[in-house]
Amino acid sequence: MDSLQERIAGEIALSESPGSIMKKWRELFGISQVELAKYLKISTSTISDYEGNRRMSPGVGIVRRFVEALVALDQQHGGEVVRNLDRFNQQSEETQPYMLHDFSVPISGIDFARLIEAKIVANPNSLDTTKVFGYTMLDSLKVIIEVQPSDYPKLFGNTTERVFIFDEVSTGRSPMVVIRVAPIKPKIVVIHGVENIDKLAIKIAQIEKIPLLTTKLSIEEIKTRLNNI
Repeated sequence: MDSLQERIAGEIALSESPGSIMKKWRELFGISQVELAKYLKISTSTISDYEGNRRMSPGVGIVRRFVEALVALDQQHGGEVVRNLDRFNQQSEETQPYMLHDFSVPISGIDFARLIEAKIVANPNSLDTTKVFGYTMLDSLKVIIEVQPSDYPKLFGNTTERVFIFDEVSTGRSPMVVIRVAPIKPKIVVIHGVENIDKLAIKIAQIEKIPLLTTKLSIEEIKTRLNNI
């Protein structure tokens, strides 16, 4: 196994809910249960049982086959997921004006909003159908100044199914303008510490159909709550 495959296998093996981690990685790779089952030559119900933790924890051999299947199927699809993961792993987060965290299991947008005690500013109805796999905490000013357009995809880490949480914001306009012109959009945007969001920011969120939230929780409390998922 290469370093990426070892990372996935290790996360599954060390988890108290290995099936949930298998499901997370399968969905991150954009592979259906049917496609995975066909490649592994097993039934979809077997995949479902593992992901639902209805079978005994998978052994080393099963985990190896699962991980190798994800990578092989991604290569058949063009290898984009593996390339993005490798590129992300090469970055040093300590030198970046942002911090990424992936959840051990995905959560719904509405549960995310409740967890951070958020006020929903735009597109509340979209939260019920939105699922997120992690978040990116961004220093708004530093990101706008330091992050080059070519580096923008790095803000998404492993998946685009994530929340952007902007700190050091005055009105919320600048982050939403950046998102408006960017080629990839987060699933949810949170503006931290701003009660009255700029009208243009709200308008952009409505146009892009991105739920826009605000929260008064401290950054440390947000991290504590989200990093326990």
